[in-house]
Amino acid sequence: MTAFDHTAVDTLRFTMSQAAFIGIDVGTSSIKVVAVDPGGKLLAVASSPMTVTVERPGWSEQQPEEWWAGTCTAIQQVLAEIDSPEMLGVGLSGQMHSLVALDSAQAVVRPAILWNDVRTSAEAAYVRETVGNESLRRLAGNPALEGFTVTKLLWMKTNEPELFERVSHMLLAKDYIRFRLTGELGTDPSDASATLLFDIVNSRWSDEMCKLLDIDSGLLPPVIESAEVAGGVTKTASGETGLAEGVSVVGGGADNACAAVGAGVVSSGDALFSVGTSGTVVAPTDSPVTDPGMRIHSMRHAIPSTWYLMGVVLSAGAALDWWRRSSGGIGFNELVAEAGAVEAGSGGVTFLPYLTGERTPHADANARGVFFGMHGGTERAHMTRAVMEGVSFALRDSLELMTELDVHPSEAVAVGGGASSGMWLQMLSDVVDLPLRTVGPSEGAPLGAAMLAAVGAGRFGSVVDAGTAWLTGLDSVGPDASVRGTYDDAYGRYRVLYPALREMFAARFT
Repeated sequence: MTAFDHTAVDTLRFTMSQAAFIGIDVGTSSIKVVAVDPGGKLLAVASSPMTVTVERPGWSEQQPEEWWAGTCTAIQQVLAEIDSPEMLGVGLSGQMHSLVALDSAQAVVRPAILWNDVRTSAEAAYVRETVGNESLRRLAGNPALEGFTVTKLLWMKTNEPELFERVSHMLLAKDYIRFRLTGELGTDPSDASATLLFDIVNSRWSDEMCKLLDIDSGLLPPVIESAEVAGGVTKTASGETGLAEGVSVVGGGADNACAAVGAGVVSSGDALFSVGTSGTVVAPTDSPVTDPGMRIHSMRHAIPSTWYLMGVVLSAGAALDWWRRSSGGIGFNELVAEAGAVEAGSGGVTFLPYLTGERTPHADANARGVFFGMHGGTERAHMTRAVMEGVSFALRDSLELMTELDVHPSEAVAVGGGASSGMWLQMLSDVVDLPLRTVGPSEGAPLGAAMLAAVGAGRFGSVVDAGTAWLTGLDSVGPDASVRGTYDDAYGRYRVLYPALREMFAARFT
């Protein structure tokens, strides 16, 4: 009788490869990398912290080389957690709007100017005056705000002419990482939509916008779909990341588009409420929808023939964190528990969460936070609940605009730190009058990027199929009809505060 060969079994166990898709998100505070197996199991997560340089008030910059170093580190950490990893594809997500300028040798010309950099107010005004709101809506689908990439190019042209003369290529944040991985220049429609140089209706660069603003269209990278293979990992990138040479890398998408993909929000009738440091509302549409008042963003989705409307709240979770710190550093759970003991409406206290200005619907960098309606009986719990309700009302502002444009989500997925609080999840459902649910894995944008890689590799026919296979429903809540009237009244008080204070904000902060 032959003895059982345990050595052979051990060798087999340790040499079997563990297949996975990689998702990379180039965030402002960190680079995050996830590995997901073909069945949707989350195998590993790693991140590398990033720093922001603020040389002058209103400036916000990062070094693209630091993005690359952080990406390499995080990928290596993920690969180290997986036995005999076999990467099947790489997807990318990243912060929108941020300008990476390259010269003719494809070297970085200057630090990247980020999405939250507000030095370009004069350039944004110039775009509005030169193009006009109606033409902006027709040609690019979005208002001219400081965040959009074209204003950064124009700022360089005026203030750094010697550097601007060297610029031969323009990329977005995640596109720079794809360039370092594959050696290929390119972007995708969802990120291109955030430049103000992209025709969102026809999914191509707008020659007319370039001509009006005297921007050389040769600076703009080729556009490929988000799940389309853009290239393979080069030998050099393989040595720096640990990924095998030749692994396919797809176009990827903007962080909000990828977060929607990673939450299964990919079809008309869906919506995404994100309550992180900032807040967003994303609602996919099956045709391009633009706001005549230019109060809300319209973007191409990371899915062919799909668009989305997006509203942005600059201070969401950040507003509650500010209040927590201002209240003596009490723990988050204790603070929220106190607020949960207060009835809807916060005892008449109203909070405007515009601590760093606001984007939707006011687009006012001068707006600031306000508590209104305190009285002798007001306690910390009322103030806390007012902060949470104020953020929820700000998110409802975006939903109301979508409704005006005949976009009517029937339910929504909630993500971010706010969605992890059952009390805040219920409050948000009550305020926006929609059923809300959470899904897992809750990795957001990098998970969506990994889904795009899986579609690009042929594992799934579409991101809808990927979401069906990979995502699991977790919690769900529905709106409480008994507080609807209370919240409608409180929202009405909230809505009149900003118009009443707008001139005071401008006089005080300009």
